[in-house]
Amino acid sequence: MYCLQAVIATESVLRELAGSTTEACIIPLGQHLWLLPMTDALFDAVTVAGALELDGFWKAPAGFDRLLTTCSETGPVAYIEAEYFGGAGTQTAQVWDAGQAVLGPLRLAEGEPSPTTGTPISQALRRLGAATGNHVDEFAAVGLGRHRDTDDWLTPRNRSRPVEPTT
Repeated sequence: MYCLQAVIATESVLRELAGSTTEACIIPLGQHLWLLPMTDALFDAVTVAGALELDGFWKAPAGFDRLLTTCSETGPVAYIEAEYFGGAGTQTAQVWDAGQAVLGPLRLAEGEPSPTTGTPISQALRRLGAATGNHVDEFAAVGLGRHRDTDDWLTPRNRSRPVEPTT
């Protein structure tokens, strides 16, 4: 089984999005991209009561689209969800940049063939600047296959937010 709900962007964009939210933990991927897993604790911390939900996603907190829109003023940001079991499953992705949604939401339902342009997550990663290189797709190229579940990204070393980078 593979299950992931996360925000992906550059480190600086995710640090801005995470702000002072103690439940947020960002983790480096490949190609200068970072991952912010949407854990249950983070979901609860950033949900805005009474706000609209992000259309097409099942684990995007209510009101999260406003945070992603604002955050995208400093650089592109994607919200992705994937759930697979035995090779069958779904993917959904959306990208915001310059304060607006610029891609999606894209959805690949169970049993649908992958579009020639790539899966929703690969298309979103491409929009963030990822390239396939010697890999089968952008998903593999940035290392999203390293863990099989959202919570698995939170190794003991990553359970607290990484130290602020020095410049």
